[in-house]
Amino acid sequence: MPPALSIVIVNWNTASLVMDCLRSLLQVPAAIPLEVMVVDNGSTDDSVARIIAAWPHVRLIRNADNRGFAAANNQGIAASSARAVLLLNSDTQVPPGTLERLVSFLDTHPEAAACAPQLRSADGRVQPFAFGGDPTPLYLSRRRLSALFGRSLHDWNTDRVQEVDWVSGACLMARREAIEQAGALDEAMFMYFEDNDWCLRFRRRGWKVFYVPDVSITHLGGGSAARSAEAARSYDESLRHFYRKHYGPLARLWLEAMLPLYRRAPTR
Repeated sequence: MPPALSIVIVNWNTASLVMDCLRSLLQVPAAIPLEVMVVDNGSTDDSVARIIAAWPHVRLIRNADNRGFAAANNQGIAASSARAVLLLNSDTQVPPGTLERLVSFLDTHPEAAACAPQLRSADGRVQPFAFGGDPTPLYLSRRRLSALFGRSLHDWNTDRVQEVDWVSGACLMARREAIEQAGALDEAMFMYFEDNDWCLRFRRRGWKVFYVPDVSITHLGGGSAARSAEAARSYDESLRHFYRKHYGPLARLWLEAMLPLYRRAPTR
């Protein structure tokens, strides 16, 4: 039976995390046929050996070095075959029924290019940044002002399915038809904002993006990025690239002046 869902997990030196992630996906058989692949970005720990030993049927794509989040996911997407593709961080755990719900959502919402669940920390608290607005100067200014008053622009703890600008690449399910129209993830973004950019390109082609919080996954946060000295630089450079790609020169000047105020710690 052909897979209903292809799952792409990018790994870089997260052996224990990726094993827990795979266990959550594979220990209890899903109600839909899955294709699971791990793209390893040149890990130097025992990630690869442990995956091969425990899950020999998982497809493994091995890179000689760290090609970045977007590039590695593109490898997995290109090698996958299902009508829907799930990008999944290695530092996540997926409860039973979650995948089926998201696939069903795409099946019953033909206008949806992508959807994503609620993100929760290990202690069960709802995480921020599961979705958001396009990072325009106005949006970032509103977000900064809200933060100064201890508020947020978004209610990530809602149980209401809603159309949004973008959903987090920590767990993002996309329709293959939409991917073929919008193109692959932008590999100029080594890490961060590739999900924002992808969702914007979906929407510009007439598709919609949805937050589906009636299901959730555990997202431990950090993972590879927490140990990478390049994380902060990647955040800045990816946001700059987003602005060069989508906004005009005045917006880019504004960003350079205001960027120090809008940096946030990596969340994935």
